[in-house]
Amino acid sequence: MKILITSGGTTENIDSVRGITNHSTGYLGKIIAETFLSKGHQVTLVTTKQAVKPLEQANLTIQLISNVESLLTTLEPLIKSHDVLIHSMAVSDYTPVYMTDLKELEQTDSPAQLLSKKNGETKISSKSDYQVLFLKKTPKIISQVKEWNPNIRLIGFKLLVGVTKSELFDVARASLVKNQAELIVANDLNDITADQHIAYLVDETNEIKAHTKLEIAEKLYERVTAHD
Repeated sequence: MKILITSGGTTENIDSVRGITNHSTGYLGKIIAETFLSKGHQVTLVTTKQAVKPLEQANLTIQLISNVESLLTTLEPLIKSHDVLIHSMAVSDYTPVYMTDLKELEQTDSPAQLLSKKNGETKISSKSDYQVLFLKKTPKIISQVKEWNPNIRLIGFKLLVGVTKSELFDVARASLVKNQAELIVANDLNDITADQHIAYLVDETNEIKAHTKLEIAEKLYERVTAHD
């Protein structure tokens, strides 16, 4: 099978030296990729420069992206040519539009007018004690997958923080239905430490628990190949 995996976390630039990102290391995606590679499958890994990656090897193609825009451009043709997408990447929900100080904001009759402005500096000045950053929502990648390839098998991920298992499962199943996914890997940040990564493989009727990143990868492999 041709397996497409996303991993790591996107970064949305504020200027040439600052950006908004997240704490995703790409380690889980690396382990998932290595699991499928060890069984002889062809893997394309879409990830970031900063994320950890498998060693170069036969059947592995790595494509680097940086932000949501580059992820969209890279993923669409790949989704059309792969059998399975395991979308574990932490994708930015918002991207910067304009950053300014409080003085300009206070002098503007309508703050919405600032949404049409762009920062022209390579590095925005740090003279002001306070800055206001306007953000806009990025496209939801996972919601476009089935439009690009209705036949691809989609496995998504959902990370929440400090919720009950019932709420975690409800949110995962909502994503399952909305995005026409086969499976959602649901996890709570509070259950992720250096020694464990508790997650649940959630489909319409079941929640299969895993305790480590390696176990998540192995259970994903079992699920995908069982339906091959």
